[in-house]
Formats: sequence, C-alpha cells, structure tokens
Amino acid sequence: QVQLVESGGGLVQAGGSLRLSCAASGPNFDVFAMGWFRQAPGKEREFVAGISRGGQITIFGDFVRGRFFIRRDDAKNTVYLQMNRLNPEDTAVYYCAAKNDYYAARGPGEYDYWGQGTQVTVSS
Repeated sequence: QVQLVESGGGLVQAGGSLRLSCAASGPNFDVFAMGWFRQAPGKEREFVAGISRGGQITIFGDFVRGRFFIRRDDAKNTVYLQMNRLNPEDTAVYYCAAKNDYYAARGPGEYDYWGQGTQVTVSS
C-alpha cells in the first residue's frame, strides 16, 4: 500500500512558477512509475507529466510545451513537478499517482494509487 500526499499548490500570478511535491509513504517507492494529473471544474482528469522507475524516462501532456519538469528523489520518496510560465488555463487540482510498473502512462486508469490533490490557481 502506498499513500501519496501532495503539497506546494497555491495562488500565483500568470507567468509565475510553482513547485509541487508528492511525498510517498509505504514500502518500495522506487519500484513505481509516477505521474501527475490535473482536473479543472467540469473537465475530465488530464495527464500532466510522468516519470519512469529510476527517473530515466519522462513524458508530458501536449499542453505542457516545455514549461513543466518532473523529477523524483527516491531517497526522499518524493516526486516533484516544477511548473513555469503558468497561465490561467493551468488552474486545477493537481494529483499525484503511482503505477506499479517501469513506465509511466497517460491514462489515469493505469495508476494504482492516488493522492488527495493540491489546488493550483493562476490569476490573470
């Protein structure tokens, strides 16, 4: 069983940056691929970024366009999402997820564990 807790959300002006963290508890964090998703009111959950076991392979949603970066620190059982050049369309609840596999994936149904989410609000 893996428990995930996101932090780092908040209110930021357009053009600003935020770094989200996802701390995992439970055994064997390093065997999981990790992903970040987001969900805005009235919209479906959307893939943001993913990182493989070991951190060698990263994937991103099409809307990211080089603005976001994902990395993991297995010694700290934590995965990070650095978000730059934020715009109001990035406003959503951001969720961290763990997938018991080597590769991350874009589909939310492929993940085994989820955090409760952290709100990100970008003002214009």
